[in-house]
Amino acid sequence: MRDLSGLIQLLLTLLIFVPFERLFAARPQRIFRRGLLTDVTFLLLNGWLVTVGLIVITTVAILVNRSILPSAARQAIDDLPYLVQVPLVIVIADLGVYWAHRMLHDVPAMWHIHAVHHAVEELDWLAAVHQHPLDVMFLKAGSLFPLFALGFSTEAIGTYVFVYYWQSCLVHANVRLSYGPLRHILVSPEFHHWHHSSEMAARDKNFAGIFSFYDLLFGSIYLPKGQTAKTFGVDNPMPSSYLALLAYPFMVWASRFKRHDPSST
Repeated sequence: MRDLSGLIQLLLTLLIFVPFERLFAARPQRIFRRGLLTDVTFLLLNGWLVTVGLIVITTVAILVNRSILPSAARQAIDDLPYLVQVPLVIVIADLGVYWAHRMLHDVPAMWHIHAVHHAVEELDWLAAVHQHPLDVMFLKAGSLFPLFALGFSTEAIGTYVFVYYWQSCLVHANVRLSYGPLRHILVSPEFHHWHHSSEMAARDKNFAGIFSFYDLLFGSIYLPKGQTAKTFGVDNPMPSSYLALLAYPFMVWASRFKRHDPSST
């Protein structure tokens, strides 16, 4: 049943975003672009690897909820109606995404994991899945761990996961959308495209997933008026195949360890 629902979701995403990108393209780009097959492989295989991490994250978070969180706090959250929980869940989760995402950029060892995502040079909706499994797990830990630890309902958390899925596809999509006066409140494709930009001024900016005001609040926003991001990717050459991209951070770590290991000389 889960596989069927996943297939339906994928087909629905295709039916929405492929014509959407044709009608409102931000840049001329083929549907069958470079790296498409690699991204399809990420889409089909990453879920199995990430599931193990999600089980660990949710299990530890539930243990924290039951053993550390005061019973009064658990009861207060449990008593909140679904329509109150959902906005709270989205705000809390996106704050977690912001700081987890920022750490992936700021901590050199973690950047080598996240660089796999930034290796994409032609952005479209499918680029959203071009992520190392460790990258996905870390971002999920930032967003889902506090939600399960605080004891929000599975329905409210499930709603956030649904919203985040569609938001992630949208902000990576090759479409012209800036949101006008809401651009400093909500993350738009324009906002996130700058995050992927290879331009120096845009480096390490725009970390939020849903609410751009987090970047405004923490001084990491980059949205030059009247301009759009045009080139994407990282400075150093990156592998192009799925298995090589999975191995990439481990190869970099091993290389740096060997370079700093006195016994290797």
